[in-house]
This record gives sequence, structure tokens and C-alpha cells, in this order.
Amino acid sequence: MTTTTRTLITGANKGLGFETARQLLAAGHTVYVGSRDAERGRQAAERLGARMVLLDVTDDASVAAAAKVIEDDGGLDVLVNNAGIEGRLPDGGVVGAADTTADTMRSIFETNVFGTVRVIHAFLPLLDRSAAPVMVNVSSGLGSLSLSTDPAAPGYAYPGVAYPASKTAVNMITVQYAKAFPRVRINAVEPGYTATDLNHRTGTQTVEEGAEIIVRMAQVGPDGPTGGYFDADGPLTW
Repeated sequence: MTTTTRTLITGANKGLGFETARQLLAAGHTVYVGSRDAERGRQAAERLGARMVLLDVTDDASVAAAAKVIEDDGGLDVLVNNAGIEGRLPDGGVVGAADTTADTMRSIFETNVFGTVRVIHAFLPLLDRSAAPVMVNVSSGLGSLSLSTDPAAPGYAYPGVAYPASKTAVNMITVQYAKAFPRVRINAVEPGYTATDLNHRTGTQTVEEGAEIIVRMAQVGPDGPTGGYFDADGPLTW
């Protein structure tokens, strides 16, 4: 990747998105901090030395406006779909299967799945103009059917339904878009159980550790993998 690589990270005003932005800036990228909150996004961008773009992945008009801003500013090479929610209870607990409703699923899917597709659809024309387009979809090990059915896997006991299902959908989105757009390097990544606001800071690793695989896959070249699912140690089973 060159120093002119232009990268958008959704949900980048804090957590993994912010740390990914920091590391990619250090690698020479021009980074757009996507944030649905203008003031938080502005503060994050100032701290990083990045550019802020107002972007709410659940809003068509917001996403379209962000795409126009970045198009007018010179285009895009790398898209990191990081924005996501887990939908924990106020006490940090997880909504279990017995209490999961259609509304529970809908609220999680609106951001994690429909939001991802909304952003991809808006920014694909910009990526198509890049000499080396890359897309990274931030998934989770909880989205792996293989790992979720393996009693020895760390996430086996996770009781939630909506969040894992949304990340399984993100994995399929990754596969299908990678097949449809073979020139774009499109991969899903599992950052690991990282301490962020998403999980009420219950994660067991730092944002620096969690961002590593996102940053690595954001920098793959034209001959790099596509349509894959990776964590820091390598490919994961679907």
C-alpha cells in the first residue's frame, strides 16, 4: 500500500475503530473517521490527525452524503466496516434465547447487517475506481457455525442469539460480495474478545491487540486473499 491509500472506517470515533484508524494512519493511510455523532467524530479525528465524515450506517441519506463527501475529496481505496452493536442489557448481561424477540433481532441486524450492506452498496462505485481496492468486514468468532457448535471453543457458552446471527450474516455477505467483485480484496475478520464499550469492557484483550488483524487485512495487496475469514492466528472455519 502507498502513502496515498484512502481509507474509511465506520464507527471509528472509539474502540476498535479508533485504534484501527490510529494504526493505519501510522502506516501512511489517509483515514476518514466515520461517526454518527458529529462532535465525537470531530474530537476523535482531531486526536488522531484524521478526517471526519458524518456517517450513520442505519440511515440511507447519511451514508449517501458520506459517499459524496469522500468521492469529492478524491475517492476511496479501503473500506473497513467496523460499526456494530451487540445489544447488551444495562447491567452488561446478554439477552438469551428465551427472551430474544423479533424486535431484538431487528435492532441488531439494522446496524450489523443492513448497515454493512448499505455502506457497501454506497461505496462500491468508489472502490471500483481504485487501483487496489480492499474491504474488511469486522465479524466475530461468534459468527462461526463451526466454533459455535464446538464445546471446546471459547464462545460456545455465549447465550445470545441476535449478535452471533448477525455476524454469521456478515460472513455470508463477505463471501458473496467477494465472488461478485473479484478485483476487490474482501475479507471478514475476528478481532478477538476485546475490551470495548460494545461488551461493557469485559473483553480480555486490548484494542491494540484486537485491531491488529483488521489493520493487517486492510493492507493486503491485489494478490492477497479474498472471500476469507481470519483472526490474528490465520484462517477461521465458517
